[in-house]
Parts: sequence; structure tokens; C-alpha cells
Amino acid sequence: MSQGRRRPLAAVSLLVTVVSVVAACTNAPPPPLVERPTPPPPTTTAPPTQPMPVEVVVGVDELEGGFNPHTLADLSPTSSALASLMLPSVHRPGPDGRLQLDTTLMESAEVVPDREKFTVRYRIRREANWSDGAPIAAEDFVYLWQQLRSQPGVADAAGYQLIDDVASRQGGKTVDVTFATPYPGWQTLFTNLLPAHLLRDAPRGWSTVLDDGYPASGGPFAIRQVDLDRGEIVLERNDRYWGPPARSDRIVLRAIDKARQVEALRSGDSHLAVFGADTGTMQALRDLGDSVQLVTVPRPATVEVLVRPDSRALADVQARQAVLAALDRPALIEAGTGGGPAEQLQSHAQVLAPSEPGYVPTEPAGAFPAGPDPARVSALLERAGYHRSGDTWMRDGRPLNLVIAAPFERESYIRVAEEAARQLREQGIQATVVTPTGDQLFGEMLAANPKSGDSGGAASVDMAIAPRPAGGDPAATMATAYGCPATSSDGEQPFPHNAAGFCDELLQPTIDAALTGQVPFAEASAVVEPVLWRAGVALPLYQQAQVMALGPEVEGVEPGHGLAGPFSTAARWLGTYADNDGY
Repeated sequence: MSQGRRRPLAAVSLLVTVVSVVAACTNAPPPPLVERPTPPPPTTTAPPTQPMPVEVVVGVDELEGGFNPHTLADLSPTSSALASLMLPSVHRPGPDGRLQLDTTLMESAEVVPDREKFTVRYRIRREANWSDGAPIAAEDFVYLWQQLRSQPGVADAAGYQLIDDVASRQGGKTVDVTFATPYPGWQTLFTNLLPAHLLRDAPRGWSTVLDDGYPASGGPFAIRQVDLDRGEIVLERNDRYWGPPARSDRIVLRAIDKARQVEALRSGDSHLAVFGADTGTMQALRDLGDSVQLVTVPRPATVEVLVRPDSRALADVQARQAVLAALDRPALIEAGTGGGPAEQLQSHAQVLAPSEPGYVPTEPAGAFPAGPDPARVSALLERAGYHRSGDTWMRDGRPLNLVIAAPFERESYIRVAEEAARQLREQGIQATVVTPTGDQLFGEMLAANPKSGDSGGAASVDMAIAPRPAGGDPAATMATAYGCPATSSDGEQPFPHNAAGFCDELLQPTIDAALTGQVPFAEASAVVEPVLWRAGVALPLYQQAQVMALGPEVEGVEPGHGLAGPFSTAARWLGTYADNDGY
């Protein structure tokens, strides 16, 4: 018997839909159940009175816990896929890649004229509800704003930190958002809204509250089961969804190794696969011939090496430049990509990713030769006060010993870290790789105040392999990644430090001017990026990318607009009848 998509699914459900709390808060009845669409003609005979569910089986990379799309720790293909399927957004990329209003959720979103402060008014559709019947409303905007402006390790904080207030009107279906200053990038905000009524008072904190999935859905699908040990997530049509119903009854995400991905596509056990293939796997996919279509899918993140100036060992810019001169960049890229699709998206800019509109390389010519430069390493370290003693660089009787961190959930990041450590040791720089959890690394270690002196804080990590988000407002990306820590407009709440541990007070006015639209991003970038390259703060490597392999038995699959990815089109996917209705 086939062990692929025709096998019954029997994992235990981990998530429960919460209804009673919401029912007590509103007199409005839950939205009516939508009618089930007519399934496609079966490829095998189905019972005439109870047809089998129509399903799409998707082969994916390893499924890992942590589904919060707003945190660096959870910035993964899994969280992106599930967010596309279940979380509502005010704006989404259109066919030309530019953001456009999602009219399934919104009636309108527009700047209010003649206000003392820059204000945007959002009108949410009356019928827009979470899958437990609670309305999608102002409280969801408030919750996301409060978390993203103040929590450490979030992916795009700068725009939310400009907001002064989020006010509810008309029963929560109209939201007025007031900014401290004009913000031209406001359309990038309030993407992937979360169900505040279920998360706001959750016993676990922000960093772990979505470790097991979403407790309610505001999209065409909802989680039926999560079985990470088995490597399977089952999604079913959200029959409370007020928009056009999904064409298929369920989607099964199945994590299998690269060789089995190819075999599952060949046998038809997977309808499609979206995963990080290496060189050998890409060739095996090509050998399948015309039966499988291959598309490269860029992801909204660039992998980079952070060389942190708030590290005691790397406070001197010459020491940081020496570390960069010791690295073999092509070998780091090979370690991270395995020669797969991402290798073709090598990054040579500090803010924009290679597939983003407006991307141009900003890296100074000759800054990074084809391989390590031992002579430059020696010259820079000697100027920084080090001397070579045997195979080790020493200063003040202590060896130059660097700690490189990579989140243990991300295998490719760890490979890059280990390769970087090996290269540094070859140049006489001692290096150790540590693998904290993503929550620990991005939410605690890299976000700590470098001047606090807390043990285990920022000073304990000299370098890190980290993602830099892409696809949002580029000025906000620049401010989040490299801006000095700000304070709330009332002066009471200090915001977290950036993961790079970088702050240049002379550069900050230019970063702020780009964020508020006083200076065009391209003009600000021309000032900021040369300083970042000279400071040796970050070494961009490559934009993450996956291959989408599409079999002949599924309809409606597209790569997605902009960096939204193929799962953004999943409501239009049409698969085949399952052999069994069980899970």
C-alpha cells in the first residue's frame, strides 16, 4: 500500500476552537456556514452519498514548532505558509507586486484629511470573523501594535513604534490609527493579524504563545491537527470563512527528506512540494521531466552574518573588518544553500533583498575577495592591538575567542555558523558555535541592552547567523535592523535594541528621515549603506529561496504575488479525492 498521500491520517488533534468566551461578548450570531463547493470528478469511484474529501498533499521541509510570523525566531517557511492560509491582512501584494487593499477583509483603509496628527482610518467588513465566531475588530489591531512596538526580536518594529494610538469606533469595526509623525509606509502595517481575544491573556508569553499553531483562523483554512513528531499538519476548509470558500476540503503539509520528496512526486503521493532543494535534489527533480513543473520561490528573508560591535572582542572596527577578511563568503553560501535555488540569489546590499524592487548591489568594489585574505587579517588585527602567538591571536594575555550563535531550529543557519567557525580557526581566531533556541537568541541574547552588563546578554554573543526580513517597507527594515533604540512618544517606554547591536547617532537622523518620508529611501540608503559596510556590522549572504515542484493532479497553484509565496493562492487549489476520510 502507498505510504504517501493515500494513507489515513491518524494524528491526535492539538488545537481546540474556543467559542464560549466570545459568545459572551457579542449578541451577533456566528456567520453562517458556507456551502461546500462541488468537488472535481473523481479519479476513482467514490460513494455516491458521501464523497471522500478533496485534498492537496504538499511535501515541505522539516516542520518545526513556532508559528508566529512576526518574530525573527519563527521566521520560517512553515510560519509563512500557515499565516498565508489563516491570518487576515489589511493589504496584500497585487499582481504587480505592489500592496493593494484586501477587500475580503476591508471595506477601506485611507488617510484621514485635516487631522492634527497623521491618522489612518480602517473600516473592517461587518461579516469578517474569526473561526470561533468572534469579530475581527479593533482589538486585534491594538494587540498587534502593542506587541510589535515593544517586544524584543520582532521582525519589523519600526513602523509600529511610530504609532501613538489605536482607537476603536463603531463596535470595533472602524479603527483610527494615529501616528506621531507622517508615515508613508503605513500600508505595510497590520499584516497577519492575530486573534487578540484568545492570545491577550494567554498564560504563556508572546514569544511562545503560538508555538503550537493558531487557536482560531481568519482565512480560508483552519488547523485540524498538528503532529510535529510525525511531521504532518492537516488543515481543513474554514466553513465559517465569510469569503469565497476554498476549493479543496483539506491541505496536508507533510515533512519528508529530499530524496523522498522526489519519489513522492514521481508516485503521485504528493501533489506538489515546496522545499529547500540542494544541487543533487534539483537534478533529480529535473530528471522527472515534463511531469513536474519547477519554479524558484524567493522567500522574504536574507541570511546574514552579524558581526556585533557591542561585543567586547569586536568593539574595534578593525577587529570586525579582520573577521570579515578571514571569511570565505562563497563557502558560507554553499554551506547554507547546498547549491540549491538560493545560491542564485546572493545578496550584496545591507537592506533590500535581491528579488525586491529597487535592489542594487551597494557592496564596495573589492571589499570581499574570492577567498580569505590572511595578509589583511594580520594587518587589521595588529592595528587593533593583537599579536600572533603560535596559532592564536592574543591581546592583553587573552586569545581572540569568538562565540557564534545560530538558532538550533534552523539547520542551514547552523551549517553556516560551523563553516564560519572553521574558517576563523584557520586564520588563528578561535571560535565556538552555540545553538540557543530562536526565542532565546533573538528575544533575549541579541536584544539585551549592551550597556547593562547582564551575564548571558548581548556581550556573550560576538557573531550570529540571522535572517533579515524582506518584503515590507524598506525604510522600516533599515530602521529596525540598524537604527538606535527609540522610546515611545510619551518618553516612558524604551524599545528593544536591534539584533546587530549597532547604533550610530550621526547616522540616525538620516534613518529617521527615510522612515517618515522626509528623504526618499534610495537617497537615504546611499548615505547609510556605505557606513554600514565600513563599520563591518553585517555580511549579507543570500536571500532564502525554495523550489516549488508541481505535479499534474492539482489545479490553481501559482507562485504568489511579490514575496507572498504559493500558499497565498491555496484557496484556489483543487486536488483529488482522498482514499479515506480519516485523519
